[in-house]
Amino acid sequence: MFANALVTGCAGFIGSHLCETLIAKGWRVIGIDGFLDNYPKGVKQRNIYPLLPHDNFKFIKGDLTRAPLGNIIKNVDYVFHLAGQPGVRDSWGGTFDSYVVNNILATQRLLEAVKEKDIKKFVYASSSSVYGNIGVFPATELSLPSPFSPYGVTKLAAENLCGLYYENYGVPAVSLRYFTVYGPRQRPDMAISSFVNAILKGRPIAIYGDGNQKRDFTYVDDVVTATMLAAQRPVVGEVFNVGCGQPVVLMEVIQILEELIGEKARIEFIRSQRGDVKQTCADTGKISEKLGFRPLYELDRGLGKQVEHMGKFFVRK
Repeated sequence: MFANALVTGCAGFIGSHLCETLIAKGWRVIGIDGFLDNYPKGVKQRNIYPLLPHDNFKFIKGDLTRAPLGNIIKNVDYVFHLAGQPGVRDSWGGTFDSYVVNNILATQRLLEAVKEKDIKKFVYASSSSVYGNIGVFPATELSLPSPFSPYGVTKLAAENLCGLYYENYGVPAVSLRYFTVYGPRQRPDMAISSFVNAILKGRPIAIYGDGNQKRDFTYVDDVVTATMLAAQRPVVGEVFNVGCGQPVVLMEVIQILEELIGEKARIEFIRSQRGDVKQTCADTGKISEKLGFRPLYELDRGLGKQVEHMGKFFVRK
């Protein structure tokens, strides 16, 4: 299958992996990224550096709320909307404006740009944060979303916009609720990246709460596979969980990392943060049945790949 795709957030963790996979399969990709300052620009530049020499990749540095989207999407068949302002803990207070702009307004503007075009699919990267502490595990797509953070509110709002543009304009949108994605190039502020970095440097790991919270960790290659299936399968106007359905206690993750790295972690327990949920777990029945998605990566294997990748950029002093 050869097509023209727009990938927003192409310099990010998941976006850069998606671009690589699309190009490897012969797609022509336009990637756009605004280099938000949520983590160092150099990290994002390193993510997309291998993509730049490819004839089938065109990079645009731009803000989705200002970029000339009509021209950018002129010959686009598929839109993969992965751009956004990430992070639960930073979404409170005065920074909320940036979440509204980058998660809601940017999505609405992109949907406006495609609503009169004959695109084949609009795939939106949502988040398990829309569920909050619903108390139902595993969470199904029929569970009533109840965000526990401002970030989750903005992701749900953008998800609802995708549904509205499908119902009113026929935009062939699909929303994917990603569950705790990890792997090479994971954002440096995310838990596993910070854990690995701390262990390698002999610094203490900060654990919010008692460490018994559970997360449905999903390897980035599996997330890319699910994202491409959502584009290629004949489904529109729907929402899918993207996870493994096997929650793991955070302290168990640290034990695996200790074994992989060969170093003992120093742990400091800190008071739980506002917006942090106790558990996430995806019911994957719907995505399995309708998209044929099966996660391939066991946690040990995926963590090993992330540790190996991070080790390449670590210099012991």
